[in-house]
Amino acid sequence: MKIDIISAVPESIEEYLNHSIIKIAREKGILNVKLHNLHDFSTNKWRRIDDYPFGGEPGMIIQCEPVFSCIEKLQEQTTYDEIIYLTPDGEVFNQQIANELSLKNNLILLAGHYKGIDQRVRDRLITREISIGDYVLTGGELPALVLMDAIVRLLPGVIGDVGSALNDSFQDDLLESPIYTRPAIFRDMEVPKVLLSGNHKEIEEWKYTQSLEKTKKLRKDLLEK
Repeated sequence: MKIDIISAVPESIEEYLNHSIIKIAREKGILNVKLHNLHDFSTNKWRRIDDYPFGGEPGMIIQCEPVFSCIEKLQEQTTYDEIIYLTPDGEVFNQQIANELSLKNNLILLAGHYKGIDQRVRDRLITREISIGDYVLTGGELPALVLMDAIVRLLPGVIGDVGSALNDSFQDDLLESPIYTRPAIFRDMEVPKVLLSGNHKEIEEWKYTQSLEKTKKLRKDLLEK
């Protein structure tokens, strides 16, 4: 998979690429990530990419020209499945969207900044708008990392045990059941005996029941699906 991330502050993303799942995916050649600095596509000597909005609203807006120039240059080299703008007013990201995007080959993630981007970018270039929640951050860099991490861990070969990702919370609209490891007894707390029984049918039934109870307690909205 190839992911191009466009940002006004790409240095805030760079360090994360050298750790954990993202690092593993890159080292295995499963993931190719490229960062692109919007300031490199500015046409003024100050490398400025923002300006005041028409209509007198407060805040600054990312201009059309640097975004168009960057994306069009990338499109000359690659055909993209999706050009995604990370924005608070996009569709709310979830596991199903992560599953869907993990099947794509080439993605552009555009991280918003300042007050946002000129609407004409959204109208002409963006194919999908995604939010990671109903709140506002300083920029779209963190949402871009969240999106990338959730997608990349699903790619074949990234996680040693593919079943681990498939059993995560939200894969079936249920929260994951409680999990335990050694020792079987710690202080006065024991691991549920069913998990030590070796009876796979009973273990799966226990996990499913626990998932239902946990979801009912913490996320009733998921059960409504």
